[in-house]
Amino acid sequence: MFEKLEHIVAQHQELERLLADPKPSLHSGEFQKYAREKAALEEIVSNYLAYKRTLHELDENKTLMKEGEEDLRALAREEVPNLKKKLEGLEEKLKFLLLPKDSRDERNVFLEIRAGAGGEEASLFASDLFRMYSRYAERKGWAVEVISSSPTGLGGFKEIIASIEGQGVFSRLKFESGVHRVQRVPRTEASGRIHTSTVTVAVLPEADEVEVDIRDEELRIDTFRSGGHGGQNVNKVETAVRIIHLPTGLVVVCQDERSQHKNKIKAMKVLRARIRDRLEEEQRKQIAHARKSQVGSGDRSEKIRTYNFPQGRVTDHRIGLTLHRIQDALDGDLDKIIEPLITHFQAEALKMS
Repeated sequence: MFEKLEHIVAQHQELERLLADPKPSLHSGEFQKYAREKAALEEIVSNYLAYKRTLHELDENKTLMKEGEEDLRALAREEVPNLKKKLEGLEEKLKFLLLPKDSRDERNVFLEIRAGAGGEEASLFASDLFRMYSRYAERKGWAVEVISSSPTGLGGFKEIIASIEGQGVFSRLKFESGVHRVQRVPRTEASGRIHTSTVTVAVLPEADEVEVDIRDEELRIDTFRSGGHGGQNVNKVETAVRIIHLPTGLVVVCQDERSQHKNKIKAMKVLRARIRDRLEEEQRKQIAHARKSQVGSGDRSEKIRTYNFPQGRVTDHRIGLTLHRIQDALDGDLDKIIEPLITHFQAEALKMS
């Protein structure tokens, strides 16, 4: 690890030199590239230099304990345990910083929410979850745009697909994929009995065109009149688009735009994300036997969280976290759930590194 860290420090120093005295031949694109590379190394380098300084202080105090005067030896004995603890913390931080980064973390995502078991109550909870993620996106300064939706008569959704764009979206939402369970008295239930319903959430990072090769002959594209809200123009003109990817059987429908062309562009983005997700799922299955744990694999058949209204609690089953603040969570205050999840999966990655 320390050999690698020394190499990173040397790399950082070389980038500093290039940026401080750039050659006339260095065009702006290269300059920006070097600046980004240097910025990516800053945290590792600053923590490693802090580690080396702390190690030096520890060695000095150990020497004082052996050779110093009595009052200095006493001070050194007090300081050594603190320095050891600081050193351990910095070493753990460095191990984490050296973990391979998920290249998808900064990507925008497609959020897909589908009602599962529970009939109309599941559809209503799908609407609640969409509102929850929309509120969370608002807190983060992200942009949410609905791609397609299948509303129900009581204000729920059988399915809703939206794009979320902003800084680090996938890094924050990637552990939300899975089955979300709700336990509450449905609005449609007259007897006051508690029902259990489920909703499936999928978070797909946006894929670049170069990553997913889709040939025209692999597609069947249909157009039809939108059945959603939008006025007479939407209903009279065939603006809605349905794209079927023949090799996989994946189907994407987009009808929220008034323009057929815009709907097609959005539908193709969703399709690319789904194809990439399927390819990655196949890869995950191939290496699953080598994993110590499948917790947090992103498997959307996995029950990940329960929202219990009578008890006012939210429980994430993967990490055993229970918070008695269900309304805060549904209002978009999700960081108290998301932060522990990120910390847990970082610790799991450290164990397997």
